[in-house]
Amino acid sequence: MLDREELVVIDDPTEARDGDEVAGLKLVIQIPCFNEEATLPETLADLPREVPGFEVVEWLVIDDGSEDRTSEVAREHGVDHVVRVPENRGLANAFLTGLDTALRAGADVIVNTDADNQYDGSCIPKLVAPIVEGEADLVIGERPIEAVDDFSPLKKRLQRLGSGVVRAFSGTEVRDAASGFRAFSRETALRTQVFGKYSYTMETIVQAGWEGMRIRGVDISVNPATRPSRLVKSIPRYIWRSGQTIVRSFMLYKPFRFFFGVGLLPFLVSVALVARWFYLQIFTDDLASRVPSLVGAAVAMLLAVQIWIFGLLADLLSANRRLVSDTRVMIRRREIDEAAGRSRRDR
Repeated sequence: MLDREELVVIDDPTEARDGDEVAGLKLVIQIPCFNEEATLPETLADLPREVPGFEVVEWLVIDDGSEDRTSEVAREHGVDHVVRVPENRGLANAFLTGLDTALRAGADVIVNTDADNQYDGSCIPKLVAPIVEGEADLVIGERPIEAVDDFSPLKKRLQRLGSGVVRAFSGTEVRDAASGFRAFSRETALRTQVFGKYSYTMETIVQAGWEGMRIRGVDISVNPATRPSRLVKSIPRYIWRSGQTIVRSFMLYKPFRFFFGVGLLPFLVSVALVARWFYLQIFTDDLASRVPSLVGAAVAMLLAVQIWIFGLLADLLSANRRLVSDTRVMIRRREIDEAAGRSRRDR
């Protein structure tokens, strides 16, 4: 994650609201941006300033090292918090920077949306409702994939396949794992971690499922495309990077199950070779043809056992990582609560 000392907050109009009393729940809508001066005004115009269940609704723009006027456009359109990252560090880092900034601003619920105005801002009340009602910790806006004309047939199939794999790995019922339109409770945002740099969408679902968070999906609508996707520059590259994200997440959060599945292949090969040896032992007299089966079976079994030992070690490390993560959350909660308290007192 980006060090807080490297962040430059270039505009925060909330600090100038002397004498305002802020009570009730606060919603912060965050928008990670990179060179979005052309699309950001339309995106902001689509966002609500009032949402049922919240007394305060604020906007946050994370300018991830843009080379255009993204930050200036955000200020000109009344964004409450603008954070500039000195250089482009990727969507995942901008997303985490936004969560940290929103929590320090006293957010009770955080909505993440894209700067290209893909997601319909009028769906935000529906998105946050399960959290306000205490029914969910993380809510994901599920797009009508089949009805989106901007998605090619191949991309639609890949979306279904990717979401199915994430459901299997995470033990959740998410139908649109790639959707960046999602709402986080304060506690969920505190616990959220992303280790990859490419994206945060799939990894955060696997983490949420692993930690037993309540995940809900709600149907949303989308707007016509304003520009080509920057994450999906080519289908092969998208498949490769998404696959890496899913595999890495599975290894991080369910290591024993992952390594057990990997080790199962050489184990089955070993069993098959042993069965071949028995067949040759019973039905043939050719001793030479039996030796390769035994040697191959021994090598395959040894490989399977080694992989399973790696799985056990990784599982032990995972338990330790959970303890470290819980400690990190406790420290981070204290720091953020202090920052949020100062933010409230300053207004």
